[in-house]
Amino acid sequence: MQDQIGGLIRTHGASVLTSGLAGGLASQLFKGKGLGKMGGVGKMGGTALKLGGAAIVAGLAYKAYQTWAANNAGAPALPGASPLPRIAAPAAGELPAPAGTAFLPTGEEDARARLMLSAMIAAAKADGYIDRQEQEAIFGRIDDLDLDAEEKGFVVDEMRKPLSIDDLVAGARTPEAAMEVYTASVLAIDADHPAEKAYLDQLAARLNLPADLTAEIRRTADEAAAG
Repeated sequence: MQDQIGGLIRTHGASVLTSGLAGGLASQLFKGKGLGKMGGVGKMGGTALKLGGAAIVAGLAYKAYQTWAANNAGAPALPGASPLPRIAAPAAGELPAPAGTAFLPTGEEDARARLMLSAMIAAAKADGYIDRQEQEAIFGRIDDLDLDAEEKGFVVDEMRKPLSIDDLVAGARTPEAAMEVYTASVLAIDADHPAEKAYLDQLAARLNLPADLTAEIRRTADEAAAG
């Protein structure tokens, strides 16, 4: 579906970081770099090109939520979630742009992008196999990124601090932010690994996301990766 996803996701375990995913997402989440080279991103328009990886994650979360809501018509809305706006459906193979929704809301782009990146790094730690050598390799890649000192410091700090679902849950103050956190986590890891599946299950429970919604998020992410 979305060719631009292919270069960012679906490596395994700690290699998701050593292969440069976290670093690449850091650069794109903060700067929106390099997306013009990824097929299909232009389908989301200028907003996606500006926001980069954050808009991709938010777009996937939004698409999954749209599908889930349509399949649960008449059921109670997700508590606390904003009503879905009435917008034209995107063409086949396109992500819906989250602009004008509670996904990646205007004025909160930087905070949400940082939260998504924190979620991806935390998820990649879930199997417990990031050793000292891997960390050094990751830090070396971070030095090569087109990020300023503060941004690099943020990534390094996230890598060094212990895994904490509590921090992610505290940062996800709305259902939409919770869906973005879960989507970013799904994109970062291989959920077939028992430890990583358990992590996603625990994260979903702590974020109060229904099982059928998280299943739709995973399905949407898998479809994007396959495309």
